[in-house]
Amino acid sequence: MAGTMTGRLLNNRYLIGERIGIGGMAEVYQGQDNVLGRTVAVKVMLPQYAEDPNFAARFKQEAASAANLQSPYIVNVYDWGQDADTSFIVMEYVRGSDLKTAINQRGAINQRKVAEIGSQVCQALAVAHNQDIVHRDIKPQNIMVQPDGNVKVMDFGIARAKNSVMAKTSAVLGTAHYISPEQAQGKDLTAASDIYSLGVVLYEAATGKLPFDGPDAVSVALKQVSEEPVPPREIYPDLDPNLEAIIMKALSKNPLDRFATARDMRHALNDFLAGRPVNVSGFSGEQTALMTETIGEMGGIYQTEKTSVMAPPNITPPVQNEYISGRIAPVKSNNHQHKGRGVLIALGILLAIAAIAGLSYALLSGAISVNKGIEMPDVVGKTLSEAQAELTEAGFTLTEPDYIYSDTVEKDVVTGQTPRAGTTQEEGAEVRLTVSQGIEQVQVPDLTNMDANEARAELQRAGLKYESGTAEYSENIKENHIVRQSPAAGETVDKGSTVTYYLSLGIEAVSVPEVVGEYEETATTILQDAGFKVKTTYENSDYYEYGVVVSQSPTSSQKAKNGATVKLVVSSGPIYYGVYADVSDPEGGSVSLDGDGYTSPGGSVSFSVSVNDGYTIESITDSNGTSYGTSGSGTVKNVQGDMYLSVVFKKDPNHTDENSEESESTENETSTEEETEASEASEASEGSA
Repeated sequence: MAGTMTGRLLNNRYLIGERIGIGGMAEVYQGQDNVLGRTVAVKVMLPQYAEDPNFAARFKQEAASAANLQSPYIVNVYDWGQDADTSFIVMEYVRGSDLKTAINQRGAINQRKVAEIGSQVCQALAVAHNQDIVHRDIKPQNIMVQPDGNVKVMDFGIARAKNSVMAKTSAVLGTAHYISPEQAQGKDLTAASDIYSLGVVLYEAATGKLPFDGPDAVSVALKQVSEEPVPPREIYPDLDPNLEAIIMKALSKNPLDRFATARDMRHALNDFLAGRPVNVSGFSGEQTALMTETIGEMGGIYQTEKTSVMAPPNITPPVQNEYISGRIAPVKSNNHQHKGRGVLIALGILLAIAAIAGLSYALLSGAISVNKGIEMPDVVGKTLSEAQAELTEAGFTLTEPDYIYSDTVEKDVVTGQTPRAGTTQEEGAEVRLTVSQGIEQVQVPDLTNMDANEARAELQRAGLKYESGTAEYSENIKENHIVRQSPAAGETVDKGSTVTYYLSLGIEAVSVPEVVGEYEETATTILQDAGFKVKTTYENSDYYEYGVVVSQSPTSSQKAKNGATVKLVVSSGPIYYGVYADVSDPEGGSVSLDGDGYTSPGGSVSFSVSVNDGYTIESITDSNGTSYGTSGSGTVKNVQGDMYLSVVFKKDPNHTDENSEESESTENETSTEEETEASEASEASEGSA
């Protein structure tokens, strides 16, 4: 579907495509953001409202209101701008269709899906209400259902902060079928009004029918104030009573009887979805008493199924209804009231006709002078001071200017005026100017340690463009995370400026020194001086002597990051196996082994056995069971591991010990000598006497 804007390029950035929707004060187009290369939705104010400063201010407020609301169930607002006489808002493009289309196509929706949609809308409203923002136009046309089934609430075009001046105007904004009773009466609105409108949406989604309908918006608004809805289960008998109770509580005429907050309503819907008991208590007689103040007749409404502007109505509410056993009692009609209201309407029409007739007569008779008017000069493109001087000289009154940011118009230059140049206006008429503040200044966010996706999203939120610089090494920032940026964080730049970010390659890799063939101590010093850590293991080597580096990892042909560990394998010398002698009786003899009994794998060890006197060799065997006879010598061949050579000695029974005979002879000789010496001593003693 094409529209009047299709094909236009707004602010040299947003290319407008086909129209995808139209509301009470704006059209919505699919667009392309040529700077960020993404699909967007562009809402453009309708021409008939572009010159109205109230609508322009409201349109701008939509962007300001929605941009501050962060929720997965609220459509994101990216930008707001003005191109010549066109005001527009750039929003997230949401794929799917609005809830109204789904209801029109299917009728009543699955009640669990109704509760899920209601819960998500409540979450969106809770975010807005927490910032004192009342949406004021909750309706199925403003609830987008995405392909995954989740919803997004959009169109904060008539939302108002509760403490704003515009919230206190007497105009009533909303769509007649979904406005709350207090909204229809032109009263100050609270979050409870959004809860009522959501109750209407859930009623329609659950039953396929609106709770109130009529031939025109006025009659529908009257019903919102004075009538109770038919309980949903009378329309759709299969509806769960708990869901019906939630909907009926939201539709209470008295705001005090509704859910206290959107969060409370969400809890009730979540309880229903989880199968828990649903608490909708609080319908006291005192709370449900309808307002009794008298207000004026209902004024006109511009459109029925779109966002509408209504003059403050003047309706006398009916006698209070009663809530009986969970059912709303029907309202009894009051024919006298209807007749009285008809008389008042007729009387008002007659008075209006009379006033017009009197004015015409006064004009024709010359009793009232006619101001021929002054042509409005064109001040767009002039400085503010020049424009003010020219308009004042021409006889016009200037209001406080509206200031906007612009990347195409210099600061303090007029970008727009209301009324338009060339139109005829009365002398002293008010003129509102729109003045450029130049390019909006924003602060560059700190991207340090973010990955590329995080940085891009952060820059987009700040209204900045991005590009990636050449990646560089960093000792502190891990790989693929931002190590620095230009301009630096905290600097103030023009909105739309480009920020260059630089990703980290991690710690720089350097060549590993060659240390194979070096002694362990020398190799360790070389590697540590190059910035590496060292880990050493040992193994035998027939080629490298003890203590020499056999291999390294990484090798000298590779690179490693500074501080990495280099693994060394150091030689513990060649492998030797030993043959060990095991002698049964050390007094029997001993064993001699060539080379101290050591040999390389597969080698041989020769041995010889020395036998002491009085002993003989009984057996010689090795640990493999090989016998070497009793000859006293031999060779252990093909040694493949440590082995034992066992030698068993035994005493020789036929052996005479020569040492023993010599000992006996010596003993006899010693005894004879002693006897002779004793005899000689005795004889000498006798002669002396």
